[in-house]
Amino acid sequence: MPDFGALNPWQIGLIVAAVLLFLAHYKTSRTDGVFVKRVHPYRRLMWFIMPTRNECVVYYEDKVRAENLLEYLEKAKPIMGCDVTHAYVAALNVAIAESPTMDQFVIGRRLYKRKQRSITFSMKRKAMDKKAKLAVVRMPMDNDETFASMNARINGRINHQRSGKKTHADKEYQLFDLLPRTGLRFFVWLFHALDYVNLLPYAFTKEDALYTSAVVANLGSLGMEPGFHHLYEWGTSSVFAMVGKIKDEAVVEDGKVVAGKVLTIRYSYDERIDDGLGTKKAILRVNEILSDPEKHLGCLDEDTSTHTPMVTRLPA
Repeated sequence: MPDFGALNPWQIGLIVAAVLLFLAHYKTSRTDGVFVKRVHPYRRLMWFIMPTRNECVVYYEDKVRAENLLEYLEKAKPIMGCDVTHAYVAALNVAIAESPTMDQFVIGRRLYKRKQRSITFSMKRKAMDKKAKLAVVRMPMDNDETFASMNARINGRINHQRSGKKTHADKEYQLFDLLPRTGLRFFVWLFHALDYVNLLPYAFTKEDALYTSAVVANLGSLGMEPGFHHLYEWGTSSVFAMVGKIKDEAVVEDGKVVAGKVLTIRYSYDERIDDGLGTKKAILRVNEILSDPEKHLGCLDEDTSTHTPMVTRLPA
């Protein structure tokens, strides 16, 4: 038997650290996700041969006929103060709720199902100000919420961002900005390492905009076309959606080419989380909702007692 009494404190510390690190690799519990035990061997192998999100990113473009959307927003904006961003966030929220495999993430070469669905979207701190700073807002989502109540929450967060008050994220950025490059590089490495073994404290992630189900950027609000965005290696988001401006395009109706209003959406998603069927279902559901938002989002009646929740098709 080894004589531990002959070891100095540094050696004992290294041994304890090594044992704790070894045990940490077997820790599967996380504050933000539930470990998915049963996974097809092929999919599990993907986590090792393609360990990063951008090695596994899939790009997909979808086009939505937007005539009904424009008509709906014209009615809804005076009532709820909503625009294309609100409608798209609502549609994506419903689609992810109904296709739960889309709300999974891979970290530490394991698959997790997210405990709390949320969507992050970007916005300008000052509307239509090219010099204004960009802000990101993460919104937790609720299955029982109506479109009107979600709009109220989003607008409340937007007003807070545009009030000039420092947010939790602002304070974090300022703190890290004080660090020298080597120190910042070390802390980023440390956070990644702790997250990999599920030891990163929840306090560091609960307000982080990239620990989210999906990230949305509406470039149409700036009059731009959408691009195909990369996925972030930081955080747990497996989906990034870019929304473009609504414009006239040639479309086919009853065998004839006509001009139509079209909204282009471009998706980037981590193929390790899903076999493709759930992704297809979610994208088609977003298209269905935005093609007829009055039916699926409603809330045009100012009497809130008549409003119904957006999520209506939860899987059994």
